[in-house]
This record gives sequence, C-alpha cells and structure tokens, in this order.
Amino acid sequence: MPRNRKAILALVVGAAFLVASAQEDAAWKRERERLVEETIAHPEDGRPPVRDPRVLAAMRAVPRHEFVPAAIRHLAYGDYPLTIGHGQTISQPYIVAKMTELAALKPTDRVLEVGTGSGYQAAVLSPLVKEVYTIEIVEALGLTARERLQRLGYANVEVRIGDGYAGWPEKAPFDAVIVTAGATHIPPPLVEQLKPGGRMVIPVGESPYDQELKVLRRGKTPKDIKVESVMPVRFVPLTGGHEKPQNETTDKHR
Repeated sequence: MPRNRKAILALVVGAAFLVASAQEDAAWKRERERLVEETIAHPEDGRPPVRDPRVLAAMRAVPRHEFVPAAIRHLAYGDYPLTIGHGQTISQPYIVAKMTELAALKPTDRVLEVGTGSGYQAAVLSPLVKEVYTIEIVEALGLTARERLQRLGYANVEVRIGDGYAGWPEKAPFDAVIVTAGATHIPPPLVEQLKPGGRMVIPVGESPYDQELKVLRRGKTPKDIKVESVMPVRFVPLTGGHEKPQNETTDKHR
C-alpha cells in the first residue's frame, strides 16, 4: 500500500476512534446525570435528598465507571454497591454523596478518608477541598487506587497503605474525617486528629446489620464531642482487629 494511502487510513481510523470515544463519554455523562437527578438530588424512596450544589456537581463529574472492574462497568451508575475484589465494595453513589454532604466541607479543608477502596470517594472529595489523605489497608487495592487517581488527574489526593484506625498523625490535624467501613466504635485516634470544630462521618455498629451512620463534631478537646445518628447503613467491616477501648465515651450523644 502506498505511503500516502497508509497515512490516510491511519487518519480515518484515528478519527473514527475519537468519534466513538466522544460518544461513549457522552453516554456515561448522561448516565451520571440520570443517577444524580433520580436517586441523589430527588430520591423517590423517602431518603433525604442531597442538596449541596458542590456535592451534586462532584457526583456529576466523577466517572464512577473508571472505579469499578471492567466486567461490571455496565452497572457503574446503578445506585448500589459493587464488588471491587478482596472482599471489598465501592459504596452506592447516594451514600457517597450523603456522607460527603454531611462532612460540610469547605474549599480550604484538609480531609482524611479511612478506607480508600477503589478511590471513588476520594475522587468525589478532591474538587471540594484543598487536600485529601486516604488510607487503605489492602495493599493491592491501595496501589491500584493510587495509580487510578493519578491517571485521572486527582492531584490533591495522597494514598497511603496502612491501618486507617490509627489515622495519619503526620498529616493531622484534619478538618474532616470520612470513614468508609463499618466500625464497632468510633476510633479515638481519629477523634484526636480532628481539629477543634472538625467533623467525622462514620458508620458504627456491632455488625453490618445494625450500623448507623453517625456525624461527630469535636469541641476543644477529644472528649468534648457531640454525636448524631443520621440513618441506618450497611458497610463492610473496618478491618485490623481493633478492640473497643474500655470506658469508651466517644460514641455518646451530648
């Protein structure tokens, strides 16, 4: 084949690829818009809607299909959790949005996330705050999430492999902490790493079947806290084998 014909063929193939890619992106965008409108901003099942326009914009922008395994990518914009391997899941979009809204984030905030998973929650947090620090105990998930977040351009997110129960003391204090795994109690180290006035959003329960999503607000000291229960939820357990401290006081309403 003459060289000029090869060049023309390459251009045609390249143009076709770009058109197909643009069409695919537009289809995913429509799916995100439908998800946000029907199940997050205007849920019809009695759940409280998410109203924060910044959170809704982030949910519309973050490509959830990039954070799920390729084999189930067609399910990415359903409002339910999906498996990501290693016994872990990516949370349902409504819960991600609601937890983000409950954290009451400001553009200047520094946020700690416990339980990186696929990196989806960290990606949603990224455009809303100054810095995101996220910890994943499963090394394979953490390494994959780090690569994915870097590839997709979430430059203000830092991923650490480790036990999130202990937090990230070197980066503390934080304006907010979001825990994306079910804990039997509120981890004292995470309370200590909150700034005075900081917020923590965390699912708490003795088992996945009795968890409540709670919002903790810290006062001047780690013992000066107020905890509010928001709704029943079900998360995979926070791993690491942490025992509930004796004289536990951090999960009481005040």
